[in-house]
This record gives sequence, C-alpha cells and structure tokens, in this order.
Amino acid sequence: MNSIKAIPLGGVGEIGKNMMLIEKDGRILIIDAGVMFPEDDLLGIDLVIPDISYLVENKHRIDGMVLTHGHEDHIGAIPYIIEELDVPITGTRLALGLVKAKLKEFHLSKEVKFNEISPRQKTKIGTFEVELIRVNHSIADTCALAIQTPYGPIIYASDFKFDQTPVDGIVVDYHKLSEYGDAGVLALFSDSTNAEREGFTLSERVVGEKIDDVFSTARGRIIVATFASNIHRIQQVFDAAKQYRRKVAITGRSMVHNCQIASELGFLDIPEDILVEMKDLHSFEHDKIAILTTGSQGEPMAALTRMANGEHRQVNVCPGDTVMVSASPIPGNERLVGETINKLYRLGANVVYQAISGVHVSGHASREELKLMCNLVRPRYFIPVHGEYRHLYHHAQLAENMGIKKDNIFILEPGAVLDLNDDRGKINGNVGVDRVLVDGLGIGDVGTVVLRDRRLLSQDGILIVVLTIDRETGKIVSGPDIVTRGFVYMRESEELIQQATEIVERTLDKCSASGIKQWSRLKNRIRDALSGFVYQKIKRRPMILPIIMDV
Repeated sequence: MNSIKAIPLGGVGEIGKNMMLIEKDGRILIIDAGVMFPEDDLLGIDLVIPDISYLVENKHRIDGMVLTHGHEDHIGAIPYIIEELDVPITGTRLALGLVKAKLKEFHLSKEVKFNEISPRQKTKIGTFEVELIRVNHSIADTCALAIQTPYGPIIYASDFKFDQTPVDGIVVDYHKLSEYGDAGVLALFSDSTNAEREGFTLSERVVGEKIDDVFSTARGRIIVATFASNIHRIQQVFDAAKQYRRKVAITGRSMVHNCQIASELGFLDIPEDILVEMKDLHSFEHDKIAILTTGSQGEPMAALTRMANGEHRQVNVCPGDTVMVSASPIPGNERLVGETINKLYRLGANVVYQAISGVHVSGHASREELKLMCNLVRPRYFIPVHGEYRHLYHHAQLAENMGIKKDNIFILEPGAVLDLNDDRGKINGNVGVDRVLVDGLGIGDVGTVVLRDRRLLSQDGILIVVLTIDRETGKIVSGPDIVTRGFVYMRESEELIQQATEIVERTLDKCSASGIKQWSRLKNRIRDALSGFVYQKIKRRPMILPIIMDV
C-alpha cells in the first residue's frame, strides 16, 4: 500500500528553520522555508537555512511550496533556495507581499510564480489539494493548512494560538477545524513552542492596555521597540499615538519596510497625518513624539541598540524618554537584550520591559489551547513540531494524555522520513540533512573547519611566523619575525617572543640538517614545535600560522 511521507528539513528539535515536505504518489509539496538565527558557537554566521540537497535531487517531483505565514523562520530562506528549486509559491496576501519584497531586495534573476489565496479557499498545487484555515498568531494573515490525502486530511498548524479578542477581530476558524475533525483527520502537526506553559496564552489586546498605560503617563518621548512583523502590536502603537495626539516616526529598515507593505496591503491602518520623518524629529516637543523602532532583541546593528550606544544619527536617548521593549528575548538573546536595557537606564531613560511589566504576549498556544486544537481535530496520528526537543516531548505527552495512542505519536528529527497510511505509521529512514550556514554572500561555504578556526582565534588568538629562506640552501635569509593578535601583547612578553623565535630557528636548522625543504613539512615542523612550547609556557593554544617566502 502506498503511504504518505512527511519529511521535516528543519523546525523540529529547534526553534526556526521551519520546512516540511509532504509526499503523495511520488510528488512533493513544500511547506514553508525559514531561517534560524545563529547560536553563540556559530561565530560570524548570519543565518542558518535548511539543507535542500534532497529537494535538489528530486526537483522534478516538486509540485510547489505553500506558506503558513510571513515570519522569517517560515519564509526567510526562500531567497537563498528559490532559484535552485524554481517552484510556484502559494500563500496569503501578507505572506506573499513580504516574500515578494524580500526577493526584490535580493535582485533574483528568475521570475517566481505566485498564487495568492484566502482562508477557506481550496486550491490545487500540482496533485495536492490544500485549504487554508484561519488561526491567530503574532503576525496577521496566519493560517493552518489542510492537505488532502487518500487516508484523510493532514492538518498542519505550526504556529497558532486561540485569541478570543484579537486586535483585527478575526478569530480562529473553529468551525472549519471541527468540520475536518468530524470527517476524520489522518495526522495533526501542531505547534509545540509553549508546550511547557500551563493555561492559555494571553490575548494581544492585553498588550494594548499596557501600551495605553505608557502613552497616558509618559511625559517625554516614547520609544517602542518590537518585532517588525508584529503588525497587530504596531497597530496598537499607532492607535495609542492617535488617541494621545503624538506623531510617530519609524526607524529601522525592517520596521519601515514591513509597515509600508502592511499598510499597502490593508493590514495596517495608519491614521492620516500621524507619520513624520526621522529627520524632522527636532521640530516637535518631546511629549508630542513616539518612535517605532527595531532592536527588541538587542541586535548589534538594530536602531534601538544604536540609540543605547549613542550611535544613532537622529535620536539621542536622554532623561525623560520612556523606552518600551515590547518583546521577550528569543533564547540566546537574553544577554544582548539585558545589555541594551542597562545602557538605556544609564542614559536616564525609563525602560518598560517584559520582566517588570506585561508588555509582550506570546503568539503561540499554551497547553490548554494545544488540548483544544487536539480535541477539535481528533487526529489518528500526532506529530509535534516547531520546538526544541523538550517542547516536542512535553507536547507528545500531552497528546497521549488526550487519548491518542502512544504508537501513533511521533517525535521527528530533521531529515526523518515518516510513513503514514490507514494501517500504521512508522519512521522509515532519513534523507540526511545538515545545517547550511549563511555568512555574508556565502551560502554553505563555511563548515566545521572554518568554525573551529574562528573559535580558536576567539579563544587563544593567532601567532604568525614570517620568514624568508634561500631556495637552494634552505638557510634563513630574513626573520623569523613573529606577529601576534589576541594572544599576548608583544611589548610585555618580549622574553616569550624571543624564546619562540629561537625555537623556530632551531627547528629550521634541524630541518636543513635533515634535508627537509618542502614548505608543507617545514610549516608543520614549525607549528608543532611552537604549539608545544607555547602550551608548556602559558597553557594556551593559539592558531599558529607559518608564512614562508623564498628567494
């Protein structure tokens, strides 16, 4: 019997890099293509994207890509992979608007075919029939997917929550989810981000009340930092600014960019005559201005971080300013956010942030909402997605407590192949995936060796040996000269450097006596001798780079 295959290329056992493949009758449907932001050990890396080697090998079998929403962890990888895959992209108006702008920014040569659809609209993507189901999340126009299979539909709900009082007034399509549950759902792929959190996730309107409190009490400028994709949060800032008669200036490339797109597409209602240019801020009294900015995660180059460092061209934070950091730190960003808040306090600002005030709510379902999704859909098989392993584990336990058979619950690893049919589900091998690192314009060209070298350089520095030798005799003509960076300060370690120089000279004399003239062997001998000497002296292992020239 043919089976349906589900293959995650990312988004399981990790936060970000979401990409799921569904295979039916030999054809492939791609769901999302997101990025993951680098962890501390990925020195110098900008982004991590899914490994699409399997898709490149099977591109003749791909029918298309469908998007759940417009967050970076679901669409951010598209510019890096779309030219290789060359597939049509289906999604809602806002998701596609953000993707189109992103592709334009990357100046891609190939024309991408887009298919815009609305919730409750069924569409054919090759051999796949897909329907979008409205859900709530921290970005507008988010949907779950219903994908038809011969054994019943798959419901894919990677990011959602049940907000009873959403800012835009559009609630989850409970009826449609229940309708699919009544008909019989083959499998539910469900958001696990908050699987450890009891109860319900608070409504976005709760943050609106906090924003109103800040605007009603602040006497100086108000600076609001939030995610540029959180259109509902941004809308509430504009609403409060209008109510309290403040003009709004926007800074930060992604904030300007997303506000423009969301406004043009009708997802953001910017009151008339409320926007002012950043360059005109000096024309207004501080109590008449609010500033929307990026930098809620303490990103080094973001606008709020530059303000905190005194490096922003148009804004100098001063006593009397109120800064509202309306976001929770993404795991790994806590230190950066903390440093930014400390600097803002030092500048005299009043800082309002999540730890001391409820200025942020999650866009992901907590445990009671996860139970509700399970009860509405009533799937035969359950697959937790969108979370680190502990999130997937707790979500799997919750599903088992809801009555789903343990044998029908699958915690997947990236690349795992899950076979599902009427009779049973099983994990059947792995397509083999690796993390693909983006560094500047380089995609996948930084690997383990480069990262190891960067780590070594960051920990113990570098020691460079420069010398010139006679090509015929192998004798030293000049040098050896030793240069260090991030290792020791040479003026204070003259004795150590002198000893290291003598070690190099003796090593080269031994090589000459042994008839060793090949550069590779000479470099290895120098490297081995210096490495042992330095570690014995000061217990450090700098990168040692011999540079040999001949005359």
